Amino acid sequence: MDAGSFSSSVSSGNRRSASRRHPLQDVPSRPFMPSMHTSSRNPSSRQTGDRFIPDRSAMDMDVAYYLLTETRKEKENAAAASPSKEAYRKLLAENILKNRTRILAFRNKPPAPAQPFFHEADVVSSHHVKPAKQRRYIPQSAERTLDAPDIVDDYYLNLLDWGSSNVLSIALGNTVYLWDAADGSTSELVTVDDDAGPVTSVSWAPDGRHIAVGLNSSDIQLWDSTSNRLMRTLRGVHGSRVGSLAWNNNILTTGGMDGMIVNNDVRVRSHVVQTYRGHQQEVCGLKWSGSGQQLASGGNDNLLHIWDISMASSNPSPGQNQWLHRFDDHMAAVKALAWCPFQSNLLASGGGGGDRCIKFWNTHTGACLNSVDTGSQVCSLLWNKNERELLSSHGFTQNQLTLWKYPSMVKMAELTGHTSRVLFMAQSPDGCTVASAAGDETLRFWNVFGTPEESKPAAKSTTRTPFSSYNHIR
Repeated sequence: MDAGSFSSSVSSGNRRSASRRHPLQDVPSRPFMPSMHTSSRNPSSRQTGDRFIPDRSAMDMDVAYYLLTETRKEKENAAAASPSKEAYRKLLAENILKNRTRILAFRNKPPAPAQPFFHEADVVSSHHVKPAKQRRYIPQSAERTLDAPDIVDDYYLNLLDWGSSNVLSIALGNTVYLWDAADGSTSELVTVDDDAGPVTSVSWAPDGRHIAVGLNSSDIQLWDSTSNRLMRTLRGVHGSRVGSLAWNNNILTTGGMDGMIVNNDVRVRSHVVQTYRGHQQEVCGLKWSGSGQQLASGGNDNLLHIWDISMASSNPSPGQNQWLHRFDDHMAAVKALAWCPFQSNLLASGGGGGDRCIKFWNTHTGACLNSVDTGSQVCSLLWNKNERELLSSHGFTQNQLTLWKYPSMVKMAELTGHTSRVLFMAQSPDGCTVASAAGDETLRFWNVFGTPEESKPAAKSTTRTPFSSYNHIR
């Protein structure tokens, strides 16, 4: 199990402190302090030598000794020197010493090329040469930091999501706030009573307008963010708190502490359409694949399940396995899940503090393709939509975000700044900016995936939204 329990009600002291702190306001940045470490993590900052300190690795001690004693020996043997000996000495200096006169070397000379750069045999026409791709600059500090008082420090919850309309939602205690990334404005969506709260999960519908809110009381609320109107409340779906939510068009999938996974069709009155049974403890991770055909679920029982929508049944027969694959390779709770955007059957999963591994799965065959020990609790995973890269957020000891190159899993960058485990991450609609929220009660924005490219205007979609026929429910 991974530490992450909380009191079912927000204390009055915390509410008084939150009233003095304005949620989602900019946090003043600290003055820059140079690193006290002798080595820098930035390879570009490494130097090959020092201006005033000789580099022993670049020096030939025998030659240095010869050059130091050469003048004295010349004076002692000046009388006995003959023209032939002088000519022989100069010839030795030219061929062996290469006319070197410096005793101390301060840096290594760059190695000479094995052959000229413009060798006749290597000359090719310019249209066959591909220009080298410039390495992307990755800022090491957060682009912006906002205050997030009273955020619940619980590994098993999902309190942050970024919708397609470029509005970020975050649950702080009993309240859900909306932060508009376009103008930086903040609004309060809802504050629930102490009997229902705190809020345990939030998830935007695909239309970027409606949002699902899971509660500690086991209820799920559906809100219209544009009018701040509660559209409906789903009751009786779970027997305890709802810590994970995932949308698949008009289907809202919910995962609870009771180990149940339920598909809810939000268009109809009798909303429960399927129930998945496989986890014995709390479901803390839920993600639908890009095609909407497969669902990945992770739980506090250290299990990872893959469910196929074609195998779903509202009334499964006794003893029938509903899952497509069941993986027990992780040694701790499985919360971090991310489907690959460029390979539909590739899933990344991350384990808690007793596991610390990122694993990659082929969900068609059920094979584990790779496993990487990250050295710390894996809290969240996000794929870069434009490059073959994976971002992970971690807990003790560094509380960092790590950018990996896939499939080599070479570390490209480590982003630090949070002082507590980075429990939640969300990605902007353009895929370039990542928001991270941690137990240190800060919300940070990282320009880790680069600058968005200019895209062509998208054609108008005729896809029906999950709530397009809501008013016609009978």
